[in-house]
Amino acid sequence: MHKKWKILLAATCMAGAVLSNTASADTYPSHAVTMVVPWPPGGPSDIGARPLAAHLQKMLGQSVVIDNRAGAGGNIGSNMVAKAKPDGHTLLLSSSGPFVINPYIYAKMPYDAEKDFTPISNLLQVPLVLVVNPSVPVNNLQELLAYIKEKKGDFQWASAGNGTTQHLTGELFRMTAKLDMVHVPYKGTAPAITDLLGGHVPMMFDSTIAIVPHIKAGKVRPIAISSPERSPLLPEVPTFAEAGLPGVEASAWYGLFAPANTPAEVVNTLNKATLDFMQTSEYKRILDETGSRPVGDTPENFAAFVKQEAIKWKDLVQATNTRLD
Repeated sequence: MHKKWKILLAATCMAGAVLSNTASADTYPSHAVTMVVPWPPGGPSDIGARPLAAHLQKMLGQSVVIDNRAGAGGNIGSNMVAKAKPDGHTLLLSSSGPFVINPYIYAKMPYDAEKDFTPISNLLQVPLVLVVNPSVPVNNLQELLAYIKEKKGDFQWASAGNGTTQHLTGELFRMTAKLDMVHVPYKGTAPAITDLLGGHVPMMFDSTIAIVPHIKAGKVRPIAISSPERSPLLPEVPTFAEAGLPGVEASAWYGLFAPANTPAEVVNTLNKATLDFMQTSEYKRILDETGSRPVGDTPENFAAFVKQEAIKWKDLVQATNTRLD
């Protein structure tokens, strides 16, 4: 009799747990949702995060609060979400770095980028543009390649910092074209662009978000874009493949994540709400203004994309021996 009661009690507990999980998924969200952005306010991540948060708030019926937790290349805010309760009430809106670059350039990571998160949806894919100061006597990619080779190593290029997408895209360009040039890392996009405009460095890669205003103003000359097709924002700028250098494809992408083991029902609810946001005029405005590609997808396809990106950047980091500590 005692054994039967134990079995009955265990079965009751299991049933209760199942019902509890179902109830939590059915009533999600039960309170305010925090969307962590692992960068300072006003950066490129906020361009997608704030309108998405407003839309999720409307769809989910609970407040969605942005929490900017900057530091360590995005690792601090990302780790906060990795360690959060996996119930969908703490989310991460992050760029690609903390997931597919940082694990290979930092000797120690506070989280496992592959195992500690549940991908929900990609949000934006932002191409990068190779630009030069107008004083550089070139008008297209083939002229630039010839010019750099003539310099025999006496040529500098700027980036937003070691290990950034801008830096590694530049390394991809350097390796693909077999160029000898000196990398000058800055502490962010803004100071790098300032020195580019001032003629202190002749060339850099940067996202369309940051560099297009300077292209439109005629302060820098665009050479090629890193997307597989031309950007509607810069229809006159060829892709690298069109310009004669296939293989230089890269983007700074932004996506929504939850902690690992978040219930599938909650993930699907968030994915559906995010895809709904991508049908809005606000999202289309963001695409138009940033030159981004629409990339809404299933959680499974986004997870597969992140894995592919991790392999790509890992290989490049190892080939260039890029380390931050």
